Amino acid sequence: MTSFYLSKPYQPPHAPQNLPLNEPWALFGGISPDQFMKRYWHKKPLLVRGAIPAFSLANQAGNPLSSPISPKELIDLAGQESVESRLIQANPWRFDCGPFSKRAIPSQNKPDWTLLLQGMEAHHRSAANILSWFRFIPDARLDDLMISIAGLGGGVGPHFDSYDVFLIQMSGKRQWRISEQKDLSLSPNLPLKILQNFKSQQEWILEPGDMLYLPPHIAHDGVALDAGCQTWSVGFRSPSFKELLQEGLWRLAESLEDIPGLEKKFADPMQKATTTAEQLPEELIGQLKVKLSELKLDQVDRFLPGITAYLSEPKQQAFFNGPANPLSPARFVARLGPQKLVPSPQTRILSHQKQVFCNGENMSKGQSKEISLAWQALSANKYLSSRGTKALQKGSLYEAYLAGWLVFED
Repeated sequence: MTSFYLSKPYQPPHAPQNLPLNEPWALFGGISPDQFMKRYWHKKPLLVRGAIPAFSLANQAGNPLSSPISPKELIDLAGQESVESRLIQANPWRFDCGPFSKRAIPSQNKPDWTLLLQGMEAHHRSAANILSWFRFIPDARLDDLMISIAGLGGGVGPHFDSYDVFLIQMSGKRQWRISEQKDLSLSPNLPLKILQNFKSQQEWILEPGDMLYLPPHIAHDGVALDAGCQTWSVGFRSPSFKELLQEGLWRLAESLEDIPGLEKKFADPMQKATTTAEQLPEELIGQLKVKLSELKLDQVDRFLPGITAYLSEPKQQAFFNGPANPLSPARFVARLGPQKLVPSPQTRILSHQKQVFCNGENMSKGQSKEISLAWQALSANKYLSSRGTKALQKGSLYEAYLAGWLVFED
């Protein structure tokens, strides 16, 4: 344990703006992101030794690295309302949700416990920097970065995920066992989704700097081999078609309120006498078909803005504070350029063509060309550094700053 406390915290760099997608990356064991996506993404597991070379280089130099976030910081974060945290204990299995008092979390020298903290990119710069390494995968697929800290023997049991995940070892050692088994039945009467018949096919021990990628539905079981073991999990969400279409339809229905012509009442001067009065009339069906065709509601492009808005919504735990001393519109514009405007760590921004959605809202709608271009730059680059003009003093960009969705970088 002494060497742990003498070690130096690893400082993960932010990825460059233009990622070299066809060049070898250490993160993927010497293959490029292009090759990784073709060979492994959503297809098969990949183990990478020394995915973060800094750890092995530091060991060789006799100056070992520790996790960017200390155990004390993680325990402090688990006590905050704004952080989604869970405590899992084995023998017997037990599951509790945070926030937690410091007393509620076992000490590091006690076995068989795991503390999970979700959405850490919103609470620590190092976690946000790690996420930037994966921006060759669409932002719409990204869920969050979860950190697991555990005592010896800690884990969540053999299970499977319905999404892609990168498991990065940041502190201590963890044993991973995986299986491509078809039997994914769960054990009954347990508080966790633990596989009933897990049969390991491959196993490895990961050390700091190693990474394991798993596609969906690969059974896996990770067990901490050291006290204070930390694993950082970069997860990618995979919503169901039902979820996407429901959200797209709901937002599409809302958008119909902006079409005055739909207020016109249905009329059927051509309706004939009928002997099947109980049936929905063909006249009504025919006119609805015409309206659907006119509104292009039978085309996917009409659904995509609503789906983009949904996928840009922040996590439920997200909380935004506007600036304590907000800049005036003129001073806001004057600061643009000399200082970068960036999304708050909890803000999500996505684009569909030239429309930009931030935290579920269409920020381009009804805005000037200059404001729309500013949002497009924010969405693509995750910062805005161009010098502002008076056109930016009013509109959605300044309003997002007042709401705390956008902040000036320190």
